Parts: sequence; structure tokens; C-alpha cells
Amino acid sequence: MGKIIVAGIGPGSKEDITPAVLEAVRQADVIVGYKYYFQFIEAYVKKGCECIDTGMKKERERAEQAFLWAEQGKTVVVISSGDAGLYGMAPLIYEMKQERRSDIEVTTLPGISAFQKAASLLGAPIGHDTCIISLSDLMTPWEVIERRIKAAAAGDFVTAVYNPKSHGRYWQLYRLQELFLKYRSETTPVGYVRQAGREEQEVKVTALADFDPEDVDMFTVILIGNSQSFVADGKMITPRGYFRSEDDEDCTIGQNIMMDSFRTIAGELQKKDYPLDHKWALLHAIHTTADFDMENILYTDPKAVDTLYHKIKDGTLKTIVTDVTMVTSGIRKGALQRLGVEAKCYLSDPRVSEMVNGPLGRRTLATNGTQEWSMVNENITRTQAGIRLAVEEHPDALFVFGNAPTALMELCDLIRKGKAHPAGIIAAPVGFVHVKESKHMVKPFKDIPKIIVEGRKGGSNLAATLCNAILTFDDAEEMKPGRDL
Repeated sequence: MGKIIVAGIGPGSKEDITPAVLEAVRQADVIVGYKYYFQFIEAYVKKGCECIDTGMKKERERAEQAFLWAEQGKTVVVISSGDAGLYGMAPLIYEMKQERRSDIEVTTLPGISAFQKAASLLGAPIGHDTCIISLSDLMTPWEVIERRIKAAAAGDFVTAVYNPKSHGRYWQLYRLQELFLKYRSETTPVGYVRQAGREEQEVKVTALADFDPEDVDMFTVILIGNSQSFVADGKMITPRGYFRSEDDEDCTIGQNIMMDSFRTIAGELQKKDYPLDHKWALLHAIHTTADFDMENILYTDPKAVDTLYHKIKDGTLKTIVTDVTMVTSGIRKGALQRLGVEAKCYLSDPRVSEMVNGPLGRRTLATNGTQEWSMVNENITRTQAGIRLAVEEHPDALFVFGNAPTALMELCDLIRKGKAHPAGIIAAPVGFVHVKESKHMVKPFKDIPKIIVEGRKGGSNLAATLCNAILTFDDAEEMKPGRDL
């Protein structure tokens, strides 16, 4: 009884054929394959070996020939380019063995695949999780292919693209580029290699937005980087994390967990190229809420986080005022102490009770046109009273709201009257009454750096984490949150 060896002969260079495959070719009685591939092994074929070559799209015919010769007691080598198990002959041979209920022994010898060869020529683009997609829709419906493209793009996989184009398939690669741009930054590195390992070899590196599908043909393999991939000295690099791991050794367990969480969130963001200070606030917001809708509703003024951090760093911003004590509790004490900042909430101040329930809660218009406290009744919330007291003592504080829309509305009123001049505002009250309106009221203050959770969502924990994002902005570049945990 003969046997069948399915062998991958690599991408096209003799140097890339494995010793095991060369030995199988030397021992073969019969070699079956696509006629174009014989040029790469002809120097190793023994005298008298039967070589059966066929044209394209004759895969089933080649498999049948292999079994017919093996059933005559011959050692048959079926050759595929690259790795025989990757878009090659190996699956078909095993399927046919089942179909024929054959006792013929079948073995597979791996080969260097085209995407591996292309990767080595491009640098180190497949250093992390990688997937491979063929754009050929001859046997796979395009709907299935497109679903896989979306999954690869959304999953932040480094993606190798086989069969990107042919005379009849001209638009599919354009569609792939369009889909990837929905999930990846325009600057995502893209490398592509034509005729990898062969004399006609061409190697190019570009960015996803600049990639031109017209520069590609059916002999090209494309590699699209993930969100961490970068280009250095003309080479694509996708880091695995070894350097990062060494840097993380000095971090606490809690900080390492938080860093891993941030990396996970960053990989799942729909958009990858946010400005750093907005992205830092967004990562904190999603980490706290596990709500990726934050990507749609978190608003920051341009450079708001950056500006407020530097105000704190240079000492011009020394006080943070919150609407409720839960927000104050969530602001990291280590960061406050490190930066010399005080976080205050006036809700428990005895004067608040007097303003709400006693004579101080009543005011009237004095003869000079200013408002003064009197015995005229005025209904206000405790949080409103707290903000009034805060503005009297710290009119230039960073004001942070995570609960009370009435407190935020009170601050807006005091700003318009010239009594408050906040260094910044975090507007994240939560609820159903006056919540949206209070956030709309903040927007017109163009000269005040603002962070706003738009709509009904918000909360004390969210307001506190946005404050923490400001306090730790110097950790954003290295993506190392949680220093003060």
C-alpha cells in the first residue's frame, strides 16, 4: 500500500523549503501539483519520478490522481505553495480520504506560509494575535467573508489578507479597507508584499488610509497592523508586551489589573485616534461603568484634561469642589496629596442647613441692585446651597458634579452673574429631571474647560473617575493608570 504526503513548499524561495519537505520530494515516486510550483522543486526530484502537473482550479483532479497512484503502491507527494494546510491541498486530501473510505496513509508536512514570509520581510508585524482572511469568494459567500472582516477589525487582530484581488474581483479589497477604517486609526500600519521570496519580490509599507488597492494583485499578501502596531526605520512592529511587562513589575497588583483593563478597553474602542487627553478621560469613564456608550456621550473641550492637569501642576488650581460627598470619596487621596490639591464638599457644612431651613435661606433685592440674604422665603436644594457657599470661598475651583443637576444649574447662574470663575467643570449629574438641561446650560461657557457626560447618564463614581483622569494625566502617554490606588 502506498502513501500520500501533503507538503508545503514555502512561498517560492528554495531557501524557504524545509529539510523535511526536500527529503519527501527526493523520495517521491509521484509528485502531484499545480504546474507553476514545479520550478521550485525540480532540482530535488529523483530520476524516474512521475510528475503530474495541472492548471489552476484543478484541485479535486489533483487529489484524485494522488489517491489513484497511492493505491498502486506509490509514495505520492502532493505539493502546495506556502503551508499545505493553509488554503492548500491538505484539507481536500483528508476530505477525499473520508469520501473514498480509503486506507491510504496520509501525512502532512508544514511549510513556511506566504504571510509568514511577508511578515519577516516587513519586520515584526505579527508579534501579537493574528488572523488570516481570504477575499476569494469562489467557495465562500461574500456575506460570510465580510462578517469575518468585521470581526477581525473589531477584535483588533493583526490581519493577513490572502487572495486580495483578481481580474474578476476588483472591489472586495476596497470594501475591506472601508470596514477596517471604521474600527482602526487611519494611521494603522499596512504592509504588503508581492511575490514574497521570489525574484519579482516587492515590499511596501504604508498607512491604512493611504493604502491603494490598485497597487495589489493576486500574488500579493497584505498585513494590517493592530492598534499597537507602529513603523520604525521602515519596518512594521507589533509589540507583544515584553518591555511593558518589565516596566510593570514595580506596579501593585491592583494597578496591573487596571492597566490590563485599560488596554482591553482601548482595543475595543470603535475609534482609535482620539486625542490623548480625551482618550484618557474616555478610558477612565468606560473602566468605571463598563459602558462603551461613553464613546458616544462623553464630551470634552479640546485639551480640557491637559489644561486642567497643568493648572494643578503649576499650582494655579488648588481646590476641587464636589456636589456630593460620594464624589469627594471617589477622588484618589494619594493623587490629591501628591499634587497638593484639596477636594471639598459643602453638603455637610452647618451653614447649608441654615440656608435651606433658616433665615439664610431667604433673600431679597437690596437697594443697590445686589442680592442679599433676608427673611424672604426661597426654596433651594442642599446641593444648591453648598455650591453657593463654595463659590463664596473658592470661586476659581474645579467644580465636579455627579449627582445634582440643580447644583450644576446654580453654578451656571453664578457664573453668569460674575460670582464664579471656575478653573473647570466636570458635568456628570445623573437622573431624569433637569439633567439634560443642566448639561446644556454649561456648554456656552467657552472659556471654561469642560468635561460633560451628555444625556441622562452620569453618577458620582463617573464624576470622580473623570477627576482622577485629570489628576493622573501624566500617566496617559505610557498608559499606566492606577498609580495612586
